[in-house]
Amino acid sequence: MSAALGLLIATAMTRGKIQTRTATVVGVSASLLGIVFVVTQWFYISNHGATTTLSHEIVLDGFSAVLTGGILSSLVFALLVADSWSIREKIPGAEYPMLAMLAVSGALIMAQANDLIVVFLGLEILSIALYCMIAFNKRRFKGAEGSIKYFILGGLASALFIYGAALVYGATGSTNLSSIAYFLGGNVLLHPGLLFAGGALMLVGLAFKCQAVPFHSWSPDVYEGAPTPVTGFHASIVWGGSFAALFRVVLSTLGTQQDTWRPILFVLCGASALLGAVMTIRQTNIKRFLAYSSISHAGFILLCVWAGDARGVSSAVFYLLTYSPTVMASFAVVGVMGGEGDANHYLARYTGLARRQPWLGAALAILLLSQLGAPLTTGFYAKLGALEAGVGTSGQLLALICILAACIGAFVYLRWVFALYSSEMTETEIVPVPMASRIVITSGVLIALVFGIWPAPLMAIAQHATLLFLP
Repeated sequence: MSAALGLLIATAMTRGKIQTRTATVVGVSASLLGIVFVVTQWFYISNHGATTTLSHEIVLDGFSAVLTGGILSSLVFALLVADSWSIREKIPGAEYPMLAMLAVSGALIMAQANDLIVVFLGLEILSIALYCMIAFNKRRFKGAEGSIKYFILGGLASALFIYGAALVYGATGSTNLSSIAYFLGGNVLLHPGLLFAGGALMLVGLAFKCQAVPFHSWSPDVYEGAPTPVTGFHASIVWGGSFAALFRVVLSTLGTQQDTWRPILFVLCGASALLGAVMTIRQTNIKRFLAYSSISHAGFILLCVWAGDARGVSSAVFYLLTYSPTVMASFAVVGVMGGEGDANHYLARYTGLARRQPWLGAALAILLLSQLGAPLTTGFYAKLGALEAGVGTSGQLLALICILAACIGAFVYLRWVFALYSSEMTETEIVPVPMASRIVITSGVLIALVFGIWPAPLMAIAQHATLLFLP
């Protein structure tokens, strides 16, 4: 946030526009510095244990440290992709990096929050910046349309969340997550209706941000209308912050009330995994395809939430750490293939890509196979970990639904991979790949392959990324 405010002040104090490349360098440098700080924080937590700070409003534990590092790493990717896009679309200035860094500050607050009010503040900081980012390209009407849809529904979701927090405060006498957890662990409410209603409303508000069915209707329109870098930003960073908040609220706060929220999560998980996979079959626009794909992936992470134990938390952390760079690299390819105007996102454009540009086609194939969950990629271990977490807590039916969704998704992903190597090329254009996008795509492929063959380091990190307050 300091870097974003610094850029804002510099923009106001200078006569001309700050160059996009300069703003990108500032953003990437600030992100890398933040990652270094997170690493030192990780070692401090490992040696001294988890703790809270700022009057117990912020929690410092393995979960917050790992997700903070993951979100900042995704921000580096997002800024590099946006740099190439801004130069191609002739939209100079520091506004996009500033908005991206402000949105990330909201996601980080959500990951580290130990109070319902702090969660809400992070949610709003993230959302307000994101509304502007979705409509950032003023030459595209669909961007403005997606932004207004997201604004209206996002405002409703925020209102539901804060009203639910007010009801939980009325039932427990506190908005502090640890205080609520201690209260519910040591007391039995004779009239728990207020608590149940509040918990349900908060769950609905967060489910909207996580793209869970039936709160997903905005997602395909926003993915299609937003600039491609923003779509990748949403699929990785916004996802990370939203699920971090969901774990904080559901497990840290209401962990003793599993019998009340598990049936709701059962429906959200099963519907998201299955409907998201089914809806990918009929998509011809690649961004809408990836939107429904992300909904299906949300079902797998919700399975980890449903598990409600340390294994579920570690599986979800591993899923987020591996999915974010993969999907960000995928959108880097989509951004390159979209061409000038960022409008050509139909599947037919990708037919024969691996024959025209072998490196780009092979990279996209690997990224798609990782999202599919193919062996020797990170996606395989991510989905396997989620299924193990579900089965380990008697969630065999949910795991079966997720397996069915993965089979349906495999058909669609493989159809796209086969199209990449098809000899029936509908286009012959060779698209240029800027250096910044090359870095993101190459990094995403390496992460998918290296940690797909040798997942132990990431798994060890995920296993130590435990919540401070977990029943």
